[in-house]
Amino acid sequence: MNDEELVRRIHRELADSYDEELELEIEDRTIEELAGGVDAKTEQDKADRRLYFRELFRLQAELVKLQDWVVATGHKVVILFEGRDAAGKGGVIKRITQRLNPRVCRVAALPAPNDRERTQWYFQRYVSHLPAAGEIVLFDRSWYNRAGVERVMGFCTDDQYEEFFRSAPEFERMLARSGIQLIKYWFSITDEEQHMRFLSRIHDPLKQWKLSPMDLESRRRWEDYTKAKEIMLERTHIPEAPWWVVQAVDKKKARLNCIHHLLNLMPYAEIEHAPISLPERVRHDDYFRREVSSEIVVPEIY
Repeated sequence: MNDEELVRRIHRELADSYDEELELEIEDRTIEELAGGVDAKTEQDKADRRLYFRELFRLQAELVKLQDWVVATGHKVVILFEGRDAAGKGGVIKRITQRLNPRVCRVAALPAPNDRERTQWYFQRYVSHLPAAGEIVLFDRSWYNRAGVERVMGFCTDDQYEEFFRSAPEFERMLARSGIQLIKYWFSITDEEQHMRFLSRIHDPLKQWKLSPMDLESRRRWEDYTKAKEIMLERTHIPEAPWWVVQAVDKKKARLNCIHHLLNLMPYAEIEHAPISLPERVRHDDYFRREVSSEIVVPEIY
């Protein structure tokens, strides 16, 4: 392979790596858009899209620098993502983790507690997911389930609910004293926007799995969730771990704003790395690569 062909291959590989974001972009569209059932994008739409990708890739490059700094300094970070169903929490989590090392930055998305976990100290099952030095943990929903879905759906008693508000600030102050930086985001959308996103999921066979019976019930109880959210923000907004509200009606702007804000909360700096040089492969005259049996080769359908 000559140098020119090698450069072309490297460029193609880089383009393929960014196609992942284009695939995620397609996920954001409705079936009608994919089928051409909406008007073609205006020049302004195209310009906004170019700006979105340019800023996203720039911010993701900064996230890589942040990751290096976290590893080098042993910093410990916990980021909570809360919000109504379909508020866009999963989308921003994907964009944050997309270019990062999963051994450094991982996602904790806990299922409903089992029978044994229901008898434990409420925060116990979350503690095992907290970071060690040099780690970032993103909670896709968190211990604030008790202040939200558990309260609205009647899955906890009034005493358990009040105990949560006594314990949560103390628990978070304890995390801060232990050296964990705790960042809490609430993704805010309107009634109309959630309605539209739910309809989009209903009509998209690739997204129907995202709608659980609990999600559908949450639509009916919109006002109850609003009251629960307002109480939660009021009673758990503390200096050691304040709440930050992301305006999330526009998904793309919400992602960029959240990542930009997150980076500004972290006192990171670029870590110098020694230049990387690819070593020459060792070759031996007696080495021969064996042919793989055709019986075990995956058929090349595409």
